[in-house]
Amino acid sequence: MILHHYMDSSLLLISLLVHFAAMSKSAGCCKSFLHYAFDYETPKTVVIPNLGVGFLFRFTQFLVVVYVVGYVCVVQKAYQETDTVISTVSTKVKGFALTNTSDIGPHFWDVADYVIPPQGDHSFFVLTNMVVTPKQVQSRCPELPSPSSICVDDCDCVEGRSDPRGNGIQTGLCENYSTTVQTCEVLSWCPLEIDTKLPTSPLLAAAENFTVLIKNSITYPKFNFHRRNIMPYITSSYLKKCEFNRSTDPECPIFRLKHIVSEAGEDFQDMAVKGGMLGILIDWSCDLDWWAGNCFPKYSFRRLDNKHPVNNVAPGYNFRFAKYYKTADGEETRTLIKAYGIRFDVIVFGTAGKFSIVPTIVNLGAALSFLSLVPAVADWILVTCTRKRDLYSRHKTAYLNEDADTEVTVGTTYGTQ
Repeated sequence: MILHHYMDSSLLLISLLVHFAAMSKSAGCCKSFLHYAFDYETPKTVVIPNLGVGFLFRFTQFLVVVYVVGYVCVVQKAYQETDTVISTVSTKVKGFALTNTSDIGPHFWDVADYVIPPQGDHSFFVLTNMVVTPKQVQSRCPELPSPSSICVDDCDCVEGRSDPRGNGIQTGLCENYSTTVQTCEVLSWCPLEIDTKLPTSPLLAAAENFTVLIKNSITYPKFNFHRRNIMPYITSSYLKKCEFNRSTDPECPIFRLKHIVSEAGEDFQDMAVKGGMLGILIDWSCDLDWWAGNCFPKYSFRRLDNKHPVNNVAPGYNFRFAKYYKTADGEETRTLIKAYGIRFDVIVFGTAGKFSIVPTIVNLGAALSFLSLVPAVADWILVTCTRKRDLYSRHKTAYLNEDADTEVTVGTTYGTQ
């Protein structure tokens, strides 16, 4: 009995010791988890006398500051809110010319003759050269020679056929175009236009001295800002005598056509033979901050149509129009004009900026985030690329033991130094 009681007591004591050991192990695991989850980390300043890393750190900071201040703030003006321009344009051309040709005889040209149409949407056309076919009437005549119109007899012509590249509707007859060539007869305005007889020098060579007044009004609706290219201090007497000159008179809104074409890098007399398209660019890029206050138009000029030195197929700019008349016996007649000239397109563009607190805060936050990356880069170089990287790693991170009032570096055990 005594031995049995002793053995029971021993077993109870062993089970209690095992239980306490398990509880102790569990408590250690819980403590480790709590340390991992709730330990507070705070930056520690370690002064490292390394000139190379120190120079790299300050130089990188300097580059970030230069980028933010110099490029973002000064060049890009990222502290501003922006708006795009809304514009209206009207033009008025002035000038006179006198011509004398075999087709139309002596003729005086004013703005109603050479500006076609009189009003355009942000553009205007000035006639410089032409092919004139006078006294056309609706009748029958041989088609101009081409692979589709040359014939031998009537069987080669189809009545009612209409060739888009031709000049009329075939009648089904084959007629003599010349002593050597026969072509299909067409119903059209006769005599037919022969547009290969283009003058080699522009008919209206005097057009280079014509002038154009450009009136341009712009609005930036977001800032409630309005401006004209005719400034408030410009008077009517000034407009009567001024002419745009980039050096001496850059604010005058009156331009000589020759100077416009010349600034675009072209010769007016050469361009006027077959015409072309030229852009008048008005830049209204404005800084509306009170310390800047700059908002003036900047003019530039550029040729818009393709001018290839080798592949120069269908060059220039041209179109046809007609002037209609009635003869004494009531027959309708017309003068057909194939007009060559220069089309001027007025292109207005621009962006205005003004200080706003929202983009300023956004870009300031971006700048601070860039600066916060610099220490991370320097730390990575310290613990990765330097010769004493193991020493720097040990001193960079430490644990604080509050009970022993000691500091433990990484790689040591809690409670020991």
